[in-house]
Formats: sequence, structure tokens, C-alpha cells
Amino acid sequence: MSKILKIEAFSGASGDMFLGALAQLSDGFEELKKLPSLLNFDDQAEIVISDVKKNGIACKHVKVVEKVKQHHHRHLTDIISLINRSSLTENAKKIAIDIFGIIGKAEAEVHNIPIEKIHFHEIGAVDSIIDICGTAYFLDKINIKESYLASLITGKGFVNTAHGQLPVPCPATKLIIEGIPYTYGDEEGERLTPTGAAIIKYLDPVIDPVSTTDIQTAYGAGEKDFISPNVLRLSISEISDTNKNLFVIETNIDDANNEYLGLEFQNKLFDHGAIDFHYTQVIMKKGRPGILLSVICSRNDLEKISNLILNYTTTIGIRYYPVDRIELERKVEKIETDFGSFHIKISKTPDGKEKVKPESEEILKYASANNVSPNVISKAILDAYGNNK
Repeated sequence: MSKILKIEAFSGASGDMFLGALAQLSDGFEELKKLPSLLNFDDQAEIVISDVKKNGIACKHVKVVEKVKQHHHRHLTDIISLINRSSLTENAKKIAIDIFGIIGKAEAEVHNIPIEKIHFHEIGAVDSIIDICGTAYFLDKINIKESYLASLITGKGFVNTAHGQLPVPCPATKLIIEGIPYTYGDEEGERLTPTGAAIIKYLDPVIDPVSTTDIQTAYGAGEKDFISPNVLRLSISEISDTNKNLFVIETNIDDANNEYLGLEFQNKLFDHGAIDFHYTQVIMKKGRPGILLSVICSRNDLEKISNLILNYTTTIGIRYYPVDRIELERKVEKIETDFGSFHIKISKTPDGKEKVKPESEEILKYASANNVSPNVISKAILDAYGNNK
């Protein structure tokens, strides 16, 4: 089963709500307190974590308190520079910059000015920067590759901003969530902030209902109180029936240079989420020899891989269909040998027998570097595994 981050924004979403829920999911409240230092804000802000109850739901509210009130109107380049100077991991930096880029693009379109000239008001403040960078920190830590949006409420009415009174959802938020289903809800007020919308947009969640089994659930509290509980619920889940979410993408190719369908393209397929793929030689119309490309992927990666194939190859059309798959239970173990440490994949057949397979890439890398036959290394790994049983 594949893990997925399930987002239930039945009371909207904001940066502090995401930060609180993600910190709980990753048991990271102590790490959360160190965020200002990681961002070189330790003399400007601190994080206060308080226990709250929202309609009886016990959770924690995360608040960034500025030690010295400042009014920074930062440009996007200023924020990117600040993030790049931080002590976040490279992946967390990329996530944070991507989220700010989503907001910047929307603001630029709303105000009809180039993105590099956008002044970030609320979003450029220290608290918002910490909310977004903290969210990026925990998304990197949890390392969830897929997400599913179960519900999204925006709120309604009007909200006061640095630009004056604006409708809810505010124009930037409205642009960010284009293409994502939402409802206004029954209460007046802003429930979905631009930051919350941008985080959801970055996560690129599956919208179609999927059957999930929740493993762990967390709540992130918002600062306001409404009649309904103002919390964001996030769950680390497993797709209960993976088969119903698998697709095969196929296309016939008879006019491509085969040199362009080699390792570079194949690696791109995996980078875009392909689970497996293969080529089949076929005879096409007019007696032309051709290639059938077949790719297995999840529902969430269907569009990305389809776009890659259409952009990268000469084909002008593809087909796709859902597929079922039966997989053996499997695990990976590390084995110590005279040649060093190697990983093996162990799967169990329906009659209880084991299939043991060393990881070929590790063997080939070692064999090439040390001028040793891959067969000798493979035998050593299997012998070591047998002796340890």
C-alpha cells in the first residue's frame, strides 16, 4: 500500500494550521521551536505553542510572535534570498520557494504587474515566512509523495487586507485554487488564506475520491473561532485498494529516433512517477515496424506522465485505462558481506516460500568500481543471507 497525505480542510486552511498539524504528525514540536534560528530570525521572532480546544477537539495552536514589530514589504527575490541563506535542507528550501512562487504568480496576475515587482505584505511578514518555511520543513521530513484533498471550505463575505476590503475568497486565493473543487461554507469570514491555498496547490492533491486507511491523524488549530471547529485535519493514510488507482498508459510509436527513447527518457518516466514500463515491438499500420510503450502509474501521476510522453516523443496521442495488480508481500534488508553492505529484496509467495533478490544496481556499481564479477558478489550476498537465517 502507498502512503498518502489526506487533507480535510472542512474549516479552511492557513499556514499556522498546516504547521501545527504537520508538527503533530511528525512529532516535531520541539523542532518547531528551532525554526526561527534555522531562518536567522532568532532575534526577531519566537514560536509559542499552546494547548487549545476547538469545539472539544484538543489540539495545539502554533503562533509566531515577533519580538520587535516590523513592517517589511518584501519582494519575492528578497524572500528567496532569505530562504537560500537559511539552514533548511535543499529540498525544504525548494518546497518553500515553490509555495511562495505560487502566491507571487497569483498576486502578480491580480495586480497586473510583473512578479518581480510584487510587494508581499502579510505574506512577507516574519510570521508568514516561518509558517511557509516550517511547513516546507515538515513536508520534507515526512516525505509524502502523494496527497488527497477530501474537502475544502473557503468562507464567504469580506475581509480587511493591506489593500482594503476584499471579497472572500480573496482574489489571490481564488486564482490559486482554480481547478480545485471547493465550497463557501455556512459562515462569514476568511477560512482559506492565500498561504493555505498555496500549500494545497503545491501538494497537487488527487481530487477524485479514493478509499484510504488512516494510520495517523493530526489537527492544526486556527486562531479564529467559528461555530464549526476551526481546525485543519491531516492524516497519513494508505490507499486501501491500490489497484483501483493504477492505470496503464499506452502509445504506439513508429517515427521516433530510438536513440531518444533510451535511458534519459526512461529515467524521466521514473522521475515523473512511473511504477514500471516496458517496450514491445509491434507491426503497425502500413506494415511499419514500431514500438508499443506501456507505462504503469498511479492516478495522481497520470497527467504528468501523459504530458511527458506527448512532449518528449513523436506520438500525437495516447490511451489509458485502469488496471488491477497482485503484488507479493515484500521487505528490504541490509546484508553484510566481505565486499561490504548490500540490500536484498525478500518477497513471500502465497505458499509461504521466499524469493530473495539482491539489488542489481548496488552490485553493478561495486563490480565496476572494484573490477569484480557481479556474479561473484551476488553469490556472496545470497550465501551471507542464507548463513544469517
